[in-house]
Amino acid sequence: MPVRCFTCGGLIGDKWEEFRSRVDGGEDAGKVLDSLGVTRYCCRRMLLSHLDILDEILEFSKKFTKGSR
Repeated sequence: MPVRCFTCGGLIGDKWEEFRSRVDGGEDAGKVLDSLGVTRYCCRRMLLSHLDILDEILEFSKKFTKGSR
């Protein structure tokens, strides 16, 4: 998760863990963002559209490194 919003520079990285856990727990994403104080649409977009693919990339990197040696 980026630490700051790409558009306005607002701090959003500290809200990711709570946002993800509450949404995974069944809460409405819009209400969670409201309660976290994320009001700008650009910051809301950053949290709503983020995909956690780092683990997948790291697995590919490990396999690729093993095969090339």
